[in-house]
Amino acid sequence: MNSETKTGSRMGTEPVGSLMIRVGLPIVLSMMLQAVYNIVDSAYLSNMREAGEEALTALGLAFPIQLLMVAAAIGTGVGTNALLSKSMGQGNRGKVNQVAGNATFLGIVIFIIFLVFGLTGVPAYVNSQSAGGAISETVLLMAIDYLQICCCISFGIVFFSIYEKMLQATGRSLYSTIAQIAGAVVNIVLDPIMIYGWLGCPELGVRGAAYATVIGQIVSAVLVFFFHYKLNVEIDKSPRYLRPQREIIGEIYAIGLPAILSQALLTVMTYGLNIILGQMPQVGENAVTVYGLYCKIQQLIIFAAVGMRDAITPIVSFNFGMRNKARVREGIRDGLLFTAVLMVIGLVLIEVIAEPLTGFFSLSDVTYAMCVDCMRIVSLAFIFAGLCIAFQGVFQAIECGIESLLISLGRQVVFILPVAWILVRQVRGAENASIVWWTFLIGEALTLLCTVWMYRRAVKKKIGAMADTR
Repeated sequence: MNSETKTGSRMGTEPVGSLMIRVGLPIVLSMMLQAVYNIVDSAYLSNMREAGEEALTALGLAFPIQLLMVAAAIGTGVGTNALLSKSMGQGNRGKVNQVAGNATFLGIVIFIIFLVFGLTGVPAYVNSQSAGGAISETVLLMAIDYLQICCCISFGIVFFSIYEKMLQATGRSLYSTIAQIAGAVVNIVLDPIMIYGWLGCPELGVRGAAYATVIGQIVSAVLVFFFHYKLNVEIDKSPRYLRPQREIIGEIYAIGLPAILSQALLTVMTYGLNIILGQMPQVGENAVTVYGLYCKIQQLIIFAAVGMRDAITPIVSFNFGMRNKARVREGIRDGLLFTAVLMVIGLVLIEVIAEPLTGFFSLSDVTYAMCVDCMRIVSLAFIFAGLCIAFQGVFQAIECGIESLLISLGRQVVFILPVAWILVRQVRGAENASIVWWTFLIGEALTLLCTVWMYRRAVKKKIGAMADTR
């Protein structure tokens, strides 16, 4: 039995629960590891000899564009993942090769776009978030330095995201995990060396954190490309497949564009919240610092849901391509169940470690108290957020990309920014600043209600008409 047959056999015949664990566990672990090194990155910066808290605020200002970069790459990867899985399920070898080649071409285009932005657009973007001069000049300059490096050397994160999804599509997510672990370890090791100037390296501060990040991303990209080239034997890597084909690119983005837009909405939300939070009386810069830091901390849990989503998509998509109704339903059920369990564990974990975790960062008393309140309030929304993310994987797999986009629109714009704007108007200072963090619980809960309604409609349309199979 050749490798392609083995992969197809597993995706189409292995018990769905064990398949979900086998495919999902490495993805979840790699995503959570990525969150860990983001937290470590922030901890090192906060403990710099000078301007540690300002450095955290600078990362918060840079974060929306980093999210946009990841959105473009991962969204392209999501479309590639689902289309590859479906094409393999249909036994269409020629299309599999075309999809993989066009995905690589799109990665090159994405890198060029962010390179140009890094060279020309970063200062204007960063300065636009200084609402009424609420953000200091020191923070703005740090953010510009950090973001320019991340954009101009973005090919690592772009190509890692795309080849990672190809490995996941063929059921080899373990190897993408190995690549991500290697990059994370490199990043963690280089952070103190480049930030603090250890082992003869110049003391680079925020720029050192940026260089450590992109070097780690490059290591991951090189490894994941190597694994793709050596192990994905069912895909022909001939350069002729790099030639762009409008039809293939259209199919990739028919699935992936909603994922890109949904991630891009996170950029809109983060950018908008930076501006809104910066207007809080007396504690605006503190709030921006807390929100930027919490974005990194919450990823430790939310990335577990993202990992499950990335397991749900190829499994459900493969069996949807085979028209296997029973396995499609099992994939959806098990994916939602596993996600819910992970989110409950995450909620308990964050509630327990909120104070000691915040203590890792060198923060002022006001910022420390705000951060603990933020973690304990926003973590209550994990179960709602995790299920919304899992449903996005389901919608992507059954070719309901618009519904996936609508989930992000609810979670990140419609039910978030207006509520945050209203609650910020109720803040009078540090003593009642925690009121603003309830924004996220309200937004996630309302979005989940809408998501369940959309799912019931999609089941009737996409799955109800399929023959009952076992």
